[in-house]
Amino acid sequence: MSFSHIIRGRVWIFGENVDTDQILPGYAMAEPTENLKKFALAGSEHPNFAKEVQPDDIIIADNNFGPGSSREQAAVAIKEAGTGAIIAPSFARIFRRNSINIGMPLVKANLLAHFEHGQMAELDLEEFKITNLDTNEVFHFEPIAPNVMATLEAGGLIEKVRKLMLGA
Repeated sequence: MSFSHIIRGRVWIFGENVDTDQILPGYAMAEPTENLKKFALAGSEHPNFAKEVQPDDIIIADNNFGPGSSREQAAVAIKEAGTGAIIAPSFARIFRRNSINIGMPLVKANLLAHFEHGQMAELDLEEFKITNLDTNEVFHFEPIAPNVMATLEAGGLIEKVRKLMLGA
């Protein structure tokens, strides 16, 4: 799967402090990695997320997305379910790092007041803007650091290191 700077999908609205137990409940931790997507956000306010999410859907959440345990599987579950990006005013440090390491775009922006669940959005990671395609409102966010963008473009940290080692 190649990286795209443009992500277009339906919006999923989540509240504040969506923790790793909501993102990937403990009972799912024994599942093989390829099955984690079936349990994405099963403990959250949208327990059917994994069944209803479509490729490149965008999560817009309130403050502090991803606190809790350091389990990388939480970020993996969301990405493998098909999520294109997560937007929130703030992210838990370890969740942020895990997400970037697996190539999941995270954007720091406070957009809850400008989107409703189910609306369509387009996120442009090069122009640092997101458009509500239902209202045509455009919002800008702070640029993603070049080293983070390079990791995302490579498909995650392992792929970035692999390419650096191979001189590609």
